[in-house]
Amino acid sequence: MGDLLGVAVLGAGHMGADHIRRLNQVVSGARVAAVADPDVERAGEAAAGLDAVTVHADPVAALDAPGVAAVLVASPGPAHEEALLAAFARGLPVLCEKPMVPDSTGALRVVEAEARLGRRLAQIGFMRRYDAEYRRLKALLDGGGLGRPLMLHCTHRNVSSPGHFTSAMLINSSVSHEIDAARWLLGQELTAVTVLRPTPSTDAPEGLLDPQFVLFETAGGALVDVEVFVNCGFGYQVRCEAVCERGSARIGDEHTMVVTTAGSAREEVAQDYLVRFADAYDREVQAWVDATRRGEVTGPSAWDGYAASAVAEAGVRALETGGRETVGLAPRPDLYDPYAKVSR
Repeated sequence: MGDLLGVAVLGAGHMGADHIRRLNQVVSGARVAAVADPDVERAGEAAAGLDAVTVHADPVAALDAPGVAAVLVASPGPAHEEALLAAFARGLPVLCEKPMVPDSTGALRVVEAEARLGRRLAQIGFMRRYDAEYRRLKALLDGGGLGRPLMLHCTHRNVSSPGHFTSAMLINSSVSHEIDAARWLLGQELTAVTVLRPTPSTDAPEGLLDPQFVLFETAGGALVDVEVFVNCGFGYQVRCEAVCERGSARIGDEHTMVVTTAGSAREEVAQDYLVRFADAYDREVQAWVDATRRGEVTGPSAWDGYAASAVAEAGVRALETGGRETVGLAPRPDLYDPYAKVSR
């Protein structure tokens, strides 16, 4: 076990439990060394059957547990800032689920704290960058064969939303993935947001503005639109089409099993993100473990986490005001090159 990267997993809910399973059963080169959750019973259930793992109610105690050399943060967003800063203080590399920090002010504090260290420790969990289809689209756009990207058309649909979901969360929780994917695919910052609101679906909970149509403008003059519909009822669907000067490319069409019987055909539709992006999560965590063991930090940075929070905040303002809202970003520290491999 001494050769394996010992990971403290903070948060044992839906996402955290899935990462514990992934580290234990799928990823090579790592093991779960500690699990923390305010619900200690839930943490214990998530860690059941694992060898040499400690269970904690306090996330900071988990960071100091024997054998911990890295941290995976899968707790609710408001707890992320404290966990990240505690990991930085201990020199521990971190994979932090999105949102890095829900509010841009707190996210900027994380960026500034890491910049003061003079080295990257954090990778942010925008897993779409590890999805095979998104990676093919990125390579195609970077190759330039289709010319300059003019527009991205995006779709983000969920079967249903949790009971605590708010209208703002359609943007700062769901569309945050499109925010990062657009920045990454285009290599441009998003500079302004407009949100249009059709009459809510009759299947949306009372008071929830669902669906929404979100329009982003970019620094390079491209447009990005996102249809977000979190109570569509029929499946989890994520699609993206890039329209360029000399062609277009679309990803996200379901390539799943089609069952034909009794004169009809039925195609399977994924029901949640852990099914649709299972391979992307596996690739993401494996890449993080491999880089950490090499003494490197790769993937989406704290700056990417901050930028996503700032754009989402502008989107929530646009939802509330009905107008076009601009995105204000602080100057980017020299530490952050979106595509750099940074040695620790």
